[in-house]
Amino acid sequence: MTASAIREILKITQEPSVISFAGGLPAPELFPMEAIKRAFDTVMEKYGPASMQYSTTEGHLPLREWIAGQQGVPADRVQIMTGSQQGLDLLGKVLISEGDVVLVESPTYLGALQSFQPYLPRYVEMPTDEHGIDIDALEALLKTTKAKLLYAVPNFQNPTGRSLSLERRERLVELTNQHGVIVIEDDPYGKLRFTGVELPSLYHIALRNAGGDHDKVNVIYSSSFSKTLVPGLRDAWVQASMPIIQKLIQAKQGADLHTPTLNQMIVAELVEDTLPKQIEIVKKAYGERAKYMLSQIGQHFPEGAHYTVPEGGMFLWITLPESVNTVTLLSEAVKRKVAYVPGSPFFALGGGENTLRLSYSSANPEQIERGMKALGETFAEALSK
Repeated sequence: MTASAIREILKITQEPSVISFAGGLPAPELFPMEAIKRAFDTVMEKYGPASMQYSTTEGHLPLREWIAGQQGVPADRVQIMTGSQQGLDLLGKVLISEGDVVLVESPTYLGALQSFQPYLPRYVEMPTDEHGIDIDALEALLKTTKAKLLYAVPNFQNPTGRSLSLERRERLVELTNQHGVIVIEDDPYGKLRFTGVELPSLYHIALRNAGGDHDKVNVIYSSSFSKTLVPGLRDAWVQASMPIIQKLIQAKQGADLHTPTLNQMIVAELVEDTLPKQIEIVKKAYGERAKYMLSQIGQHFPEGAHYTVPEGGMFLWITLPESVNTVTLLSEAVKRKVAYVPGSPFFALGGGENTLRLSYSSANPEQIERGMKALGETFAEALSK
């Protein structure tokens, strides 16, 4: 096991004067605190001591039924998790044996790499471009590589902010099904679209191709309330075929018995009214912050800096000239009171030393302006040497 690069960076950015674009932190000033307080009181009245009691491993049934209704799946195909990170860990435990080939995007979410690594997979990277995974390259890989799993973040990918196009989603589902590859679709940001048109999930494309048979779907779908509601309640879910759900239940029993009962009940009280309103509030704020950060990058960053233009989510990705090493430059940026995440930890097989991830979700315009100016100076100085 290894430490999370992001968590280690967050330790050095606790000083209030440091502007941090490092962590993927939802904006705390947008949290629906009054609604959460009301939901807590409602839960206390409705459930009393039961809200503090052990409960089923599968999760609070009203919450599972609500998710099932939204997703168009049976409630018994929904497993509540203590954050989507637990879902990734337990999926690794259930599905990965030593030496199994796991296909990952290049770059990919480093939390997934950290979750899967203890089970000793062999990572194979899939090339990506502005439209997500290069499906022609994936097809060639599948002809020569016996893969067990494919892990992807199709919507507003962490770390790049890119989204997988509809045509590529269709082909990815077809190819993986043909080659017997299980797909883990990680979708914590899908509801946070602030421009463009919503695209169908890989799960629903696979379900359509399977004629509506949920147990013939080769896609496992994972999502969370952390980015749309609040992260501190640690409520997420996985939906999958029944054989996988049954094994996840067993794995979760050994991990933590069940996700905290009270937290699930609070979320269940919020999903009908507060959640849709909260999603609209967050989308508007993040869209404005992303637009402003992009304008400041164009104004302050040196020539040769390329960046993604996300249609939603919380991140964008910077690629600098190859002579720039963002790992070694982080300390120089922190001296200027700004922090980011170097890109190299997001590459399963190494590389990406000239890249970085920026999060715009929890920064105000003044912080974005000062931070982009400081980063621009840091990178320009490095390029001048």
